[in-house]
Amino acid sequence: MPRTKTSSRLKAPSPQAIFQLRVSLRYIQPAIWRRILVPDNWLLGDLHPVLVTVMGWSGYHMHAFRFGGGFNPTEYSTYQMVVECGSRVLDEDQVLIGSLIRRKGQTFSYEYDFGDAWQHEVKVEKILPYDPSVALPVCLAGARACPPEDCGGFPGYANLLRVLKKAETPEDRGLRKWVGHYDPEHFDMEAVNGRLQSRGAKKSRLPSGSTGGR
Repeated sequence: MPRTKTSSRLKAPSPQAIFQLRVSLRYIQPAIWRRILVPDNWLLGDLHPVLVTVMGWSGYHMHAFRFGGGFNPTEYSTYQMVVECGSRVLDEDQVLIGSLIRRKGQTFSYEYDFGDAWQHEVKVEKILPYDPSVALPVCLAGARACPPEDCGGFPGYANLLRVLKKAETPEDRGLRKWVGHYDPEHFDMEAVNGRLQSRGAKKSRLPSGSTGGR
């Protein structure tokens, strides 16, 4: 999924492994989650359009990746953010995900839309041998629909779910009209993979033992 950037992109080596990642929105239950496969030789910045595609975001908001625990994680974002924020943010197009992901069970964060602050946990479920017959990226599984864009973060989403069950005030009815036909339980993996393929992926078989489950 190549992208056009204003910074010079790091040249990627040949792939050696496939990462199976579980991406889930924090602070929401039942969970909104996706399971994906990506190669280890991608730039970290190449993961962003895949995450917005599989989750269901539009992709027009800013984002950041954060690695490491505690109050001072290492943050990566776009070249624009590097220019604006200085040395506290690193260029996501100057680092390979294979140099950041080191072990099964590792987790890191992906934030989308700094206003609504959608926090995603990305967990490394498996590190598989690279198989050139597997077209990457691909979504293996998932559950529930992404929240509507610009609905107000986690509090706004909770309010939206309440309104979908019972709109009691004029404001509630206005919100219900704004969201239109939205089913919070809907997830169409075939449609998700169709969107991924339209960005350059091709249909192929999956590694055995990598599908299904929560």
